[in-house]
Amino acid sequence: MPAYVIVNTRVSDPVKIQHYRDLAQQSVHKHGGRYVVRGGPLLVLEGEYHPERLVVLEFDSLEHIRQWYASEDYLQAKAAREGIAQFDMIAVEGLAVPL
Repeated sequence: MPAYVIVNTRVSDPVKIQHYRDLAQQSVHKHGGRYVVRGGPLLVLEGEYHPERLVVLEFDSLEHIRQWYASEDYLQAKAAREGIAQFDMIAVEGLAVPL
């Protein structure tokens, strides 16, 4: 069943974060994930939630997300964003919808 990583990012150094983005993108692709949303304009329809920048990743399952998140290559990416970005990150299973 597909699963998604949803990330709200707050970046304090837009130049230095590029190194993280490069490492993270390589890691996501290596582990079979893909970007569904990567920033872009936001429209708040209801409530008080006002994320700064949203990223949504899709993987084949929650288990694939666990493996990616704990991988050495993603740990290196996480280290590259230390002190320059704060992330709120969750993972959620999607629906297996027949075509």
